[in-house]
Amino acid sequence: MFALIVHGGAGQWHEERLPRAIEGVERALDVGISILAHEGSAIDAVEQAVMVLEDDPAFDAGTGSYANTDGDVEMDAIIADGSTGRFGAVAAIRNLRHPISVARKVMEDTPHCLLAGEGATRYAHANGFDFISNELLIGDATHPAHDTVGAVALDARGHIAVATSTGGTRAKMPGRVGDSPIFGAGAYADAACGVSATGVGEYIMRVLLAKFVADGIARGLTPDVAAQGGIAHLANIQGSGGVITIDRDGRVGKHFNTLAMPFAYVDGRGQRNVGS
Repeated sequence: MFALIVHGGAGQWHEERLPRAIEGVERALDVGISILAHEGSAIDAVEQAVMVLEDDPAFDAGTGSYANTDGDVEMDAIIADGSTGRFGAVAAIRNLRHPISVARKVMEDTPHCLLAGEGATRYAHANGFDFISNELLIGDATHPAHDTVGAVALDARGHIAVATSTGGTRAKMPGRVGDSPIFGAGAYADAACGVSATGVGEYIMRVLLAKFVADGIARGLTPDVAAQGGIAHLANIQGSGGVITIDRDGRVGKHFNTLAMPFAYVDGRGQRNVGS
């Protein structure tokens, strides 16, 4: 048994842009499924799925990111392995095609959990990650605000992993870091479940949204009910966003309170669904 869910960001999507976004998350799902179906690891599946979304300028992550007020793209990403309790993250990293892969290298090859700013960028380039110009990363500033991509997977060994990546908010201050690279806010994984969050980071951090949803699952809630509770909790402080989650039984949950959140998943029973 395996399960995988991906999202393309909760936000104010224009209706004419949604078909392309839905195609994008479905492509990412297919890449992850191809790994899991051949008994690949959950950590490989979420990394590869998010890399597909980072390469797609329809999404605010990697290529397609928003620039800050200085005109620079600063990206955040996190990857977490629920089977080990470890995670790696990067914040305000520049000139990288795949921040999620740098986050994984931080997790696996350094004693640290989070690298930020110039240090994160320097580490990535020193370790052979491809440089990409700022101009090629910047997305279409005319499209409405949406935020973040993510994936959660359960593999055949029962291991859970999560990945979240973002280009941040449009016209943010230089150096601003949102919820995405914060463990417990933008992502969380343990042996029981994984959660990826999307939305306005300043609110998501205040409620530790990903951990809030995971705690609901730990209390016995289904993933769907826990996701609904998390978004209700976020709304209590006037926050907007969405979450996706999978538990150890392969049950999938998702909820959002924005105009749309493109998603695609296959659950532990093999049921597939795509929508927004």
